[in-house]
Amino acid sequence: MADTKETPPSSLPLPTLIPSDHPTLDLLTDNALADHLGVRVAFSGRSGGVSTGAEGAFASLNLGAHVNDDVACVSENRRRLLRAFCDDEEMRLVVPTQVHGTDVVLVEPEAKEEAIARAEEAADAVAVASMVDDVAVLLCFADCVPLIVASPSGAYAVAHAGWRGAYGGIASGTVRTLATADVARGIFSSVEEAAAAYNVYRGPYIHSECFAVGHDVRARFVERFGERCAPDAEHVDLGAALDVDLQRCGVTAERIADAEQCTLCHNGRYFSYRAQNGVCGRHGALALRERPC
Repeated sequence: MADTKETPPSSLPLPTLIPSDHPTLDLLTDNALADHLGVRVAFSGRSGGVSTGAEGAFASLNLGAHVNDDVACVSENRRRLLRAFCDDEEMRLVVPTQVHGTDVVLVEPEAKEEAIARAEEAADAVAVASMVDDVAVLLCFADCVPLIVASPSGAYAVAHAGWRGAYGGIASGTVRTLATADVARGIFSSVEEAAAAYNVYRGPYIHSECFAVGHDVRARFVERFGERCAPDAEHVDLGAALDVDLQRCGVTAERIADAEQCTLCHNGRYFSYRAQNGVCGRHGALALRERPC
């Protein structure tokens, strides 16, 4: 990726999420972003895979390797997802170990292998930002919020926002990590300028009407993000909290696209930890940059 400013910060098309035309996989993506920048973002559903275990709890495109599904099935499911958008056999798929935290791993050309090893092996990777074009990043979900950030520089980040991560600022932290790297490379003059130019995509997650929480959790969210994120006394709106967090760090409202799908309400289409009593597969958020021929 370039070390000088080549792409005007305002040049990204506004984000949108639409169904892909893949014949078997249920995917949401932004074709305009891919056409403009070569960056592919995608959120997967449950269909089109080979998993059948746990009386159908993993059916069928389970991408999670930590849920007691057959490892060979998970590998094939991940291969199918990657191949839906990339025929490059040298494209490396990085699937980090995920926790409910706020740590962001930055993959840069200068220390790529070390960063990939940290993302894959350490127990603290909840977001991965990539500035290289031979690495695809996949994170897995079942009610938590999938986030993808795209920069005009061609860099991108994928983040996992459970309620602890959302409360702890994983969204703004991911944006700032990517923006700081873009500034260091001369793409933008400030973190604020970079954030205002970024597209943010929010995949399917558990919506407020289904996300009941304790009074202490609700109170913490209201204190940090305002009454907007708590529609009543028993529920929290993670999307609204993330909007506040993102806009506070400079992302504009028009550059946040939401899949507008609740995982619990649409459990037939997406995996839901709550709907399936903790026995379920994982759908994914995938991002990659197509390499020049």
